[in-house]
Amino acid sequence: MSRAYDVVLLGASGFTGALTAEYLEKNAPSSLKWAVAGRNRAKLEPFGKDVIQADVTDPQSLRALAESTKLVISTVGPYIQYGEPLVAACAEAGTDYLDLTGEPEFVDRMYVGYHERALQTGARLIHACGFDSIPYDLGVQYTVEQLPQRVPIQVDGLLRAGGRPSGGTFHTAITAFSRPKQNLDAHNARKRAEARPVGRSARAVTGRIHRQQGFWAVPLPTVDPQIVGYSARLLDSYGPDFRYSHYAAVERLPIVAGGIGGVVLLAAAAQVPPARRALLGRLQPGDGPSPEVRAKSWFKVRFVGRGGGKQVITEVAGGDPGYDETAKMLGESALCLALDDLPQTAGQTTTAAAMGPALRERLVKAGMTFETLSTTDY
Repeated sequence: MSRAYDVVLLGASGFTGALTAEYLEKNAPSSLKWAVAGRNRAKLEPFGKDVIQADVTDPQSLRALAESTKLVISTVGPYIQYGEPLVAACAEAGTDYLDLTGEPEFVDRMYVGYHERALQTGARLIHACGFDSIPYDLGVQYTVEQLPQRVPIQVDGLLRAGGRPSGGTFHTAITAFSRPKQNLDAHNARKRAEARPVGRSARAVTGRIHRQQGFWAVPLPTVDPQIVGYSARLLDSYGPDFRYSHYAAVERLPIVAGGIGGVVLLAAAAQVPPARRALLGRLQPGDGPSPEVRAKSWFKVRFVGRGGGKQVITEVAGGDPGYDETAKMLGESALCLALDDLPQTAGQTTTAAAMGPALRERLVKAGMTFETLSTTDY
């Protein structure tokens, strides 16, 4: 299609948006026509790119934005508050869409609301294109590739990481904690709307606390297993019966107890408006860790896959998970979707289904690692 731009980044004046703009400036080929968008032109002009006036509270401006480009990247969250009008505009215009959401409710609501229209227009709507959920989505796909085909497969993912959150991430987490009923309603609506694969089963399974790979494996209630499960339903290569469980890998049991207690207290406080306002006041959107802190941050995700009498252990690793690597993952996702020869997909899809090995190759060249640690028979 003929559009003025190949890629437009909405939210470049935010913390992660600015890192993404810097990444694109350094890594996009000169032939790529890209621009930045937002409501405050003065904050965007220093990026030295074309500026498109767009406001997430003005659907007409978002329609004009979607119609001006082949692909929109959104870094404007919490997405449950600000994200839907842009998804709607992209689905209607046949424009590809990428975001950084880690909000299960938002992903489910966007599927129910816009998947069918995006199928009709050819738009690819891809959520969770940062630390949520690319390491898990592509890591599980890489692990499945090492196992026999057409057999039942179980994969466990175990996360270790060091880093600090930004204000935007903190606000997103508190918003999600404050909406348990809405999350459940969205999940149930998605289950009713989504067509299930014929003749095969693929789902995420909540595990239990146990010892694995020398760590305490603690179930993680994030969006990542939801994304992995959807990829498995979209891709026949995951076999006739696929299960994924998602864990934090913790060295000592007291840390497990403290972590669970902290999450419970945070979730409880988020239900009480005065407490929620006090929590949100501690960090503001746009705040984030310094370059020095980010330079010391890291992540490793180990995957244990079993199927057809074979066990394979793989690992995905990188630097600062929340910001430097997230900007890298989002930027490379945009470049991959805009420039690479990819499978024909449309509607709400995932990084594994829409880009898969092509995106993995890009991320390896950019410094992330996908490694097979061992392969054994059982």
